[in-house]
This record gives sequence, structure tokens and C-alpha cells, in this order.
Amino acid sequence: MDSMEVNKVLAAILTAGVVFGVAGFVGRLVVQPTVPHESAIRIGQPAATQAAQAPAAAAPQVEPITPLLASANAQNGEQIARRLCASCHTFNEGGRNGVGPNLYGIVGAPHGHAAGFNYSPALKGKQGPWTYEDLNAWLANPRAYAPGNRMAFAGIPNAQQRADLIAYLRSISPNAPAP
Repeated sequence: MDSMEVNKVLAAILTAGVVFGVAGFVGRLVVQPTVPHESAIRIGQPAATQAAQAPAAAAPQVEPITPLLASANAQNGEQIARRLCASCHTFNEGGRNGVGPNLYGIVGAPHGHAAGFNYSPALKGKQGPWTYEDLNAWLANPRAYAPGNRMAFAGIPNAQQRADLIAYLRSISPNAPAP
């Protein structure tokens, strides 16, 4: 290799370094970074603040479903169940448990009603039968109703859709109490 070629390579490297250095210097002159006075994201709160907010952080109240059940449409509820629930649940008598338990006869049944299904401790701890209001709270927000449950479902925000779905579940629950 000729000495002139070596000089060209060294000159190219030196020129690139100078160009990058000048670009950085000009960039710092043009852009003046401003540091915020406080963090945009709070990672945690002081213990005193958490204790003061604890009562206010209770589960949000869900509007009562009983008045809507009088005009609820079980056929619409069946369509909602097929669309939102059928990927994890079955609805026929004696049906198999899937990712979620079989929901036949759920209204008025105990919280852990499906034999052989491995319920989360959050649901195993719930006592009593599934009432209309329990189902309403569960369908509105499963995480708020039973914190720590394994159901990966965000809930149904529309109260009329929840009422229709509960009407369908009532229609496939032979021992369901009157609303």
C-alpha cells in the first residue's frame, strides 16, 4: 500500500471526528435542554399519602342491575356471551370446563360452583351464591370484584349489555331466584 493511501485513510478518519465534534458543539448551542422541576411520572407515594388515600381507593360502585333486568333481552345476552365469553366458557348443561368454568346454572349457585375447576384463591374466598348484583359487579370489572383473580377480562362497561348477559345466564340457570 502506498503511503499516499494511508494518508487518505487517516485524513478521512480525522475529518469525520472533527465533523462529529463540531456538530455536537453546534447542537448544544442550538438546543437548550430544560430540566423539569419535578418528575413527570411518580413511581411511588410517601407512606403518609398512601394511608390518607386508602379509604378513597375502595372499589368503585356499580349501578344496580335489578331495575334493568325487567327489560333485559336474553337473546341479546346470548349473543354477547357467544362473542365475549365463549372463547373461555361453555354454557350447556354438563358442559366441560375450559379456561373458565362452565356457566350453566351459575345464577344462584355458589361462587365455586363448577366441580373440578381450579378457581383462584380470590374466588375461593367468596362466600354465598352468585346473586344478580354479584354478577353485575363481576361483569363490570372482575379485578375490582375479586382482586387477584386469574380472569383476563377487562369487563363490560355498558350496564344494559350486562343486564342482557345476566338475563341469558338466568335463562340457563334452572334454580335461579327471581330478580
